[in-house]
Amino acid sequence: MDYLPEQLVWEILSRIKKTTDRNSVSLTCKHLNGLDNEQRQSLRVGCGLDPANEALTSLCSRFLNLTKVEITYAGWMSKLGKQLDDQGLLVLSNYCPSLVDLSLSYCTFITDVGLGYLSSCSKLKALKLNFTPRITGCGILSLVVGCKNLTVLHLIRCLNVSSVEWLEYLGRLETLEDLSIKNCRAIGEGDMIKLGASWRKLKRLQFEVDANYRYMKVYDRLAVDRWQKQWVPCENMVELSLINCIISPGRGLACVMGKCKKLEKIHLDMCVGVRDCDIIGLAQNSSNLRSIYLRVPSDFSLPLLMNNPLRLTDECLNALSSNCSMLESVRISYSDGEFPSFSSFTLHGIITLIQKCPVRELAFDQVYSFNDTGMEALCFAQHLETLELVRCQEISDEGLQLAVQFPRLSVLRLIKCLGVSDEGLRPLVGSFKLETLAVEDCPQVSERGVFGAARSVSFRQDLSWMY
Repeated sequence: MDYLPEQLVWEILSRIKKTTDRNSVSLTCKHLNGLDNEQRQSLRVGCGLDPANEALTSLCSRFLNLTKVEITYAGWMSKLGKQLDDQGLLVLSNYCPSLVDLSLSYCTFITDVGLGYLSSCSKLKALKLNFTPRITGCGILSLVVGCKNLTVLHLIRCLNVSSVEWLEYLGRLETLEDLSIKNCRAIGEGDMIKLGASWRKLKRLQFEVDANYRYMKVYDRLAVDRWQKQWVPCENMVELSLINCIISPGRGLACVMGKCKKLEKIHLDMCVGVRDCDIIGLAQNSSNLRSIYLRVPSDFSLPLLMNNPLRLTDECLNALSSNCSMLESVRISYSDGEFPSFSSFTLHGIITLIQKCPVRELAFDQVYSFNDTGMEALCFAQHLETLELVRCQEISDEGLQLAVQFPRLSVLRLIKCLGVSDEGLRPLVGSFKLETLAVEDCPQVSERGVFGAARSVSFRQDLSWMY
């Protein structure tokens, strides 16, 4: 190895992806050790870092060109040693001048002081904080003031982030492209208006409200007026994910849905207030839509709401069929608690969507309107490659046996389906039709029944969900 050109050795090292393999190679000789130290760009540490600050100093002194650092203390207990604290972040700011991407998970000893140290990392573009309970809005503000190239910001369960001046500052910078806020109880949908002009650059937005605190932040009149009066430019939004949000006309993130002309992926999970007109407007303005996930709250499906405008119907599916010619992934789910005999989408609406769009991935969870007739319609689905059925109790062996006739089906997942048995899978056995078959918690399907039904088979049975 000593006689190989250095450029060739660099190429060899760049093809070794596993950290354990890189560590082994670096121990073979000083030459490789030195080159690995120069080339190593990412580092992931956690509970084994003890003493934390000293060990991190040693690692950062060794790997001088780190661009990505992930520190996670998932599963940490006091007997594992003291966690990394603010001094550890000072080490990163002093020893990692090329730091671009930083993730901190379950770092309960880090405070606003530590984030202040990171403000000197001028090249930092991505910051991800997952359960850092001592961090407040002041700490995030001090960081974004110093790190003016920030394009990615993820805040997950940051329970003490209440002030949102940092959102206004990011709005003025107009650099943010990826924003994820999940279960940060003090940040409401109404606060998002403070992003201002940064909406123009935003490509990916994930906003998840803690379901237990859904109604905690009530819209005041000023916030409503700002959403209605301020033009929210979302023309570059590619992916939008809203979970447990309240979708109300003229308020909050409802103003965003119909303005995303480049949107490719929409994820609406347990969002109260979503109406047909919201999805129709989305479909008419987002012709590039490739993926849609709808998890409908059970309240939408109660018979008492048959004439309620909040209930999603086939009208929105027809709009998707007519306007979204690139739609490849469709996932529809109903929450637990709905009446099993009722569904807001009819079989006709679902089949129309599948027939008109090039759907490659199809998933249903508790969609009781989808039955054996629907499975028969899939025999003409020329693009369908992946089918997932979860708690679809109207599917019987007769419908499942038709899967062997689906033109391009290669992946089939059956989860908690009561009506299917080994008999339904029999045509697939030895047919070499499927690449992957996964069967979970279906009481009438045995491990013997799935054997040979696909090149790769996984089987699990835990029937506790039935009792």
